[in-house]
Amino acid sequence: MIEPVQIFWSPAGESMPSLGSRALVDVTDGDTPNLRMPVRMLSVDTPEVTARSAQRASAIDQEFAELAEWIRQGKAPIDPALAQFLVPKLATGRAGSLHFTQGQAASAFSKQNITTRLTRPGGTPRAMFIRTADSPFDDNHRLLAYVAPDYSEKERREIPKHQRPTFNLDLLAAGWAAPFVIYPSIPSAEDLTLLIKAAADARTNRAGIWADPETLLAYEYRAMEKLFQITRKKVNNQPLTVDLRSWRERYCADMRTRVLHGPEDYVDIDPEYRLWIWPRDLRDAVGRLNLTPAAQLVGVD
Repeated sequence: MIEPVQIFWSPAGESMPSLGSRALVDVTDGDTPNLRMPVRMLSVDTPEVTARSAQRASAIDQEFAELAEWIRQGKAPIDPALAQFLVPKLATGRAGSLHFTQGQAASAFSKQNITTRLTRPGGTPRAMFIRTADSPFDDNHRLLAYVAPDYSEKERREIPKHQRPTFNLDLLAAGWAAPFVIYPSIPSAEDLTLLIKAAADARTNRAGIWADPETLLAYEYRAMEKLFQITRKKVNNQPLTVDLRSWRERYCADMRTRVLHGPEDYVDIDPEYRLWIWPRDLRDAVGRLNLTPAAQLVGVD
């Protein structure tokens, strides 16, 4: 049973031209350049393909196995509880290859799904609907958005919302993405309910990435890449240019209880109920969402 949540957000949306109908850059009116740009789908996180090749993924297998050993030896800057959770996944000797394979599968699913859903039953293309975040771009200059086929007003009246999901939601339902809701870009009440249910069902049914208990979620994978680099320098007595704990940055709140957890305590929350908060947004989030710090966060036993 999906539990109630109390954290909602209601952004506006805009329609965009159909996929592939614009060049990289062209200009219509003098004040209207048409841009092709990457869109980072909000509230979902698919496995990375940044390894680029099976060979590099295999090398990451070894790096993560080495990291697991450093963690066991107490050489890595990571809390014991999180270490206990992650070490079995890092030590398999296939953590990088598994993640890369899952990333390829997620990419293939997304390409096919978008192509299929942007085609009307008669074969004509649909436009694409983009609903952006309040802060529309991430640090990599990607547009942050929910993306879906653009349904007509009549279709929106006649087709229930769960039958015309965003592409973001499709990824969750198919199990090829982990939920990744980041404050302040919280979906509306109805959308958040759909997101939580889709993610919970996929995890329960072991769909996509959830089929393998040794899966590293994408945000865990990226964090372990950083932790490996930091720990390797520490072990080799090389100078560090970043803080030892810079590999984990976001705090995490439980959307059911409004309890705020530290960056390494997210495993205490079921994945579909994790609300991530950057340190720069922490004060605002605590005030606006009435969050209560967990005992570990305030040093209470």
